[in-house]
Amino acid sequence: MLIDHPILGPRDASEFVYKGDANLIHRPDWQAEDAAAQFFEYGYLRDNPAGPHRELWFHEQGDRSWLVVTRDTRTHEITKVELARDVARREGRSK
Repeated sequence: MLIDHPILGPRDASEFVYKGDANLIHRPDWQAEDAAAQFFEYGYLRDNPAGPHRELWFHEQGDRSWLVVTRDTRTHEITKVELARDVARREGRSK
């Protein structure tokens, strides 16, 4: 499987480490009234999607960047690759 890195171009998936659902970008507020419940859900509850899914991948054997990869879990077709920092900024999670 090839991952089309936004900066480096097509790279073999063996250079990357899958790190889970891209919703991990949306870390709960630790000061919220229900922070314990939010962190339990954040850390332990996951969907098991069949079809297009946004995932976090870490470029361990390269530039050590984090990517958000949109991949069909049934076919492994990758339809979109973005730098995680750009996604976080766009979604209001980073400066």
